[in-house]
Amino acid sequence: MTQATQKPQVGIRMTEAALKHVLALRDQQGKDLCLRVGVRQGGCSGMSYMMDFQDPDQIREDDDISDYDGFKIVCDPKSMLYLYGLVLDYSNAMIGGGFQFTNPNAAQSCGCGKSFGV
Repeated sequence: MTQATQKPQVGIRMTEAALKHVLALRDQQGKDLCLRVGVRQGGCSGMSYMMDFQDPDQIREDDDISDYDGFKIVCDPKSMLYLYGLVLDYSNAMIGGGFQFTNPNAAQSCGCGKSFGV
């Protein structure tokens, strides 16, 4: 995993590789968007990660916001209970590549790395 590019007090941290890839994906959308990260019930281990772009005007007052030089990652308070301290990384490896979640709150993770249990 590459080094996280964030201050330690922030709830969700992102590596330089992940930030670079997310910004490239956002640029393909052609608008100024933020990234919403959260969890939902389901997946192999009980809870699965979710990420999607959204308009910044949809940020809610109680959302946790991590700012990366103007690019915002937002997370709802309920999801933050499970994601505080998460490091989001990205790898372009042919096998096992893509976004990777390192979650200090996960008691178990599935083999695909997209779901976890607490």
